[in-house]
Amino acid sequence: MTIPKIPIGDWFEAIIDWVEETFDFLFDIIADVIEFIVNAFYTGFIEVSGFSPFILVLLFALLAWKVSGAGVGIFSLVGFSLIVSMELWGETMETFAMILTSGVVALGVGIPIGILAAKNDIADKIIRPMLDFMQTMPAFVYLIPAVIFFSLGIVPGVIATVIFAMPPAIRLTNLGIRQVDKEVIEAGKAFGSTSSQLLYKIQLPLAVPTIMAGVNQTIMLALSMVVIASMIGAGGLGNVVLRGIQQLQIGTGFEGGLSVVILAIFLDRLTQSLK
Repeated sequence: MTIPKIPIGDWFEAIIDWVEETFDFLFDIIADVIEFIVNAFYTGFIEVSGFSPFILVLLFALLAWKVSGAGVGIFSLVGFSLIVSMELWGETMETFAMILTSGVVALGVGIPIGILAAKNDIADKIIRPMLDFMQTMPAFVYLIPAVIFFSLGIVPGVIATVIFAMPPAIRLTNLGIRQVDKEVIEAGKAFGSTSSQLLYKIQLPLAVPTIMAGVNQTIMLALSMVVIASMIGAGGLGNVVLRGIQQLQIGTGFEGGLSVVILAIFLDRLTQSLK
């Protein structure tokens, strides 16, 4: 007895074609907005470092020192200076601009969805398997519909990164709110707090450490996906690593990878300290 093949791939392809034809105008608007935000961040970085990249290096180092301590500040100063000396400053700022854009969009969408999942059990049961699907799907698969809807370049890279990086923001916001002590909530209700007052004045402030852990994970996943997105022309440091692989230039690939590591440690220590 043989089981007939179920054409799941064909059905998915048909859905993608329908979405592309029906919402083409919406994708153009999203592409324009994403491109504007990325260019705004990138132009800002380049203009600030136009006279000398070390101005921005010093600003990043001071920010790291203020937020995370002297050790991270010194590491940032040395690390970003090394990136400048490797002549990868422009690619690093391009990657940084894409991470910031992806992170802002992923958190702006993910945290409200996490709040919805925490406040509504039915929504939680619907959202949870979707997050499982999003987190177990190979990262490269996200690039295919992104290219179909937005062609090649930075925009599909950012869209794929947002989808890939969003689940931790949703999960940890949901978890943080649900972990708030029930006795504290009961005390708030006893003093006549409304549902919105309970959320904004009790649950969210107490859930901040867990939510910030989600912010950290979202930023880290965005960095990893931005590098993978170089395969569809997203540029930045991922393009340096990809060029090293394609042309077997070990030194080029190592310099690109080292720059990614420096940027990752800077962002990780910074977001870990914002609790």
